[in-house]
Amino acid sequence: MDRRNNPYVPGAGLQPPELAGRDRLLSDASIDMDRVLAGRPAKGLILLGLRGVGKTVLLNRLRATADQKGFRTARIEAPEGASLPQLLVPELRRLLHGLDLRQAATHQLRRAANVLAKFARAFKVKAVDVDLEFSLDLAPGEGDSGDLEQDLPQLLVALAEAAADRQTAIGLFIDEIQYLSASELAAVIVACHEIGQRNLPFLFIGAGLPQVAALAGRAKSYAERLFDYPQVGALETDDARDALLKPAHAEGVAFDDEAAEQVLQAAENYPYFLQEWGFQVWNAAPKSPITGAMVRAASPGVVAQLDNNFFRVRFDRLTPLEQKYLRAMAELGPGPHGTGRIAETLGVRTPSVAMVRQRLITKGMVWSQRHGETAFTVPMFDAFMKRQMPELLMHVPQARSR
Repeated sequence: MDRRNNPYVPGAGLQPPELAGRDRLLSDASIDMDRVLAGRPAKGLILLGLRGVGKTVLLNRLRATADQKGFRTARIEAPEGASLPQLLVPELRRLLHGLDLRQAATHQLRRAANVLAKFARAFKVKAVDVDLEFSLDLAPGEGDSGDLEQDLPQLLVALAEAAADRQTAIGLFIDEIQYLSASELAAVIVACHEIGQRNLPFLFIGAGLPQVAALAGRAKSYAERLFDYPQVGALETDDARDALLKPAHAEGVAFDDEAAEQVLQAAENYPYFLQEWGFQVWNAAPKSPITGAMVRAASPGVVAQLDNNFFRVRFDRLTPLEQKYLRAMAELGPGPHGTGRIAETLGVRTPSVAMVRQRLITKGMVWSQRHGETAFTVPMFDAFMKRQMPELLMHVPQARSR
């Protein structure tokens, strides 16, 4: 069929044509935004889920909703190894100018500008225009100690007070939270806590892998009371069916029942995989309705597309030892798996691969819901590992061979 009319949009953070199954989450967040604008307290949100469940899509949709409601918003993604101040300062500078700094520099706005300029200097952030600095220091001793856990709360409080002066609110959106360092995550939590206690117009919404809840709790014990942690997972079957069928129907194309069931089963109801399967099957199908035979004919190409893109970009970041560790996990199935069983599959003692496991956690490839367990953060990665590394040389531990 005509690729020009293909409604499916596989890609990182791209809004699907049918955002199915997330109505309750979006509605609850919208109510929280209304509460903040009305001067009422609301918990922050941290969306948790595996890769491919649509966390970034939801984060972007929520930011768009906040913008529509009149929030001033800032959004960053926390890549591995980056400095939080380096990422935040340009966005917060843009946000501050969005509060009409140059048109009416009230005391609160000028003070926030002072704190931002001092914060930038303290953390050696370049490209902060001199028009944010003033000869009169309206914020002595704020934002410039070089201690992020002290300075970031002071900066965000000053910005939130400036927003209150403008009768608006600030929304801070951070994606890939798991890549923040422990000190950076702690600073964000302390800032949200401080702002909440002052009932300032500010809402934090983040997204990350499932381990973020535990990381936040370890950073600050009160984090569990400061945020809600909605779980974003695979769609319910009816919602997955809507995500697949409604975009096609809008273009006058139908899937027969067999074709729809095959796609849902292959995608395991994960939003990203539904988009990829829908996109590739559409391009391969000669006409409507799309049949089960057409899906089967397209399947090798869809799997190859996923292997060469979605999965491989993660696989190629791994060392040979990390790859072997994941291959041992795949040998045991989707998981989660006990760390002892993984080590046994590798033919080694658990302590000897503890650092490998930790590196994989740091890279966002695996996570641990319970002590002694390890699971993939990427759905269906076990099947990919078996395709990529068909053979795993399995060593039986010496103690067992006696």
